[in-house]
Amino acid sequence: MTYGDQGHRFRGEGFRDEPDFRADTGSTPTYQPGGYSADTTGSTTSADGTLSAPRRGVSPVELDDVFDDPSHGDPGMDRMGVHMVWELVLLVASIGMAVYFEQTHHAQISGGPLRGLLLNAAMLGFVAIGAGLSLRAGAVNLAVGSTATAAALFFASHSDRGLLPTAGVTLLLAAGVGAAIGLLVVVLHVPAWAASLAGALAVIVWINKHAEAAKVTSTYHPAGQAFYWYGGFAALALLGGILGLVKPIRRGVGSFRSVGDPAKRRGTMAGLMAFVAILGSSVLAGLAGTLSALSSTSVTPNDGLLTTGLAVGAALAAGTSVFGRRGGVLGTVLSVSLITLVIGYSDAAKLRISPYAVAAVAIGVGLVLTRLVESFGRPQPPRESEPVATGWDSETREPETRAVDATGQNWSGGRGSGGWSSQLPARSTDDTWGGASDERWGVK
Repeated sequence: MTYGDQGHRFRGEGFRDEPDFRADTGSTPTYQPGGYSADTTGSTTSADGTLSAPRRGVSPVELDDVFDDPSHGDPGMDRMGVHMVWELVLLVASIGMAVYFEQTHHAQISGGPLRGLLLNAAMLGFVAIGAGLSLRAGAVNLAVGSTATAAALFFASHSDRGLLPTAGVTLLLAAGVGAAIGLLVVVLHVPAWAASLAGALAVIVWINKHAEAAKVTSTYHPAGQAFYWYGGFAALALLGGILGLVKPIRRGVGSFRSVGDPAKRRGTMAGLMAFVAILGSSVLAGLAGTLSALSSTSVTPNDGLLTTGLAVGAALAAGTSVFGRRGGVLGTVLSVSLITLVIGYSDAAKLRISPYAVAAVAIGVGLVLTRLVESFGRPQPPRESEPVATGWDSETREPETRAVDATGQNWSGGRGSGGWSSQLPARSTDDTWGGASDERWGVK
């Protein structure tokens, strides 16, 4: 008699049929478990029949941050509120300074003197845009002032060869200075301030070889188009600020910014962006130097330190972080205009305020502003999305699972319904195999 026959033999005599979970030997039927199906909570079933954890919905913020390079630090979009507030302060200060200047020295802010102020603002503005570009790239170019002075001196010395050819060669030479500094920074991965300072000293050596002022023989005088030059500077600064609002561009330009070990290389793309930024800043400095030479009859050699200080101070006071990447929109236009008005008013009122003092104050204000920008301009930490109903009532409760047999019937009934999730009934002494009162098997 087999075990299966014994099951049929004692049927109806107090014994209960139980399913057979033994391995299939071919002589008795076995239970074939059905696969688990995905319920409405998003749970899925793997190939081995186990129920996996339910999927959680991805928020738009998290989806956007997927494309951020984790090495950039702070994932997410920078907050622009601090820049908007500061630019509003700069706007009020610039308008107030212009109104006060006009009321106290009307003759010095109208007609020819006004065009001179606008032209000075344009020249300083182009250098400031270049300094701001290099700052945003995390590779500040401290040679912009010396490059602008050298460009002015070179253009004045060769101005008899034609306006466009001489201007083109001047810009190419300025680009060469920027390329040399950029290669030094990127190839060796050294701080840009140190490399650009070395470049500035090398340019000053060339400037010092010219002991006398160089006369400008070009017939073009940009003072007549001062409004256009100022408008071009303002449009270029505004375009850069608007492009800086685009998250991929903003992070791409500032990818050279150090987020950990400053000696660790930031990658090929980061190095390329730093090189382009330094190169572009030198070209803009060369443009400013050419414009400076055209606006005067002669160019006196100088080291360009004042121009560097004013340009870097204007870029920092505009809201550009000294650490790179972060910056505003209209800050450069407003800060350059305010600095030009302050220096112009000082000359008109004979206050004897040194431009070096103005540059020092601008840099100091910019450093304080950098701390505000880095504190209040960082992206907000992404808020976790609200949990989606997944069948998990709490962390301490087990997930509700459902199993479906081959016929599609639900086996996850409640407790006591006979399903697989219910507990087996307690053993009794009179209805189980080997019970204490089962004397037919000789077991007490």
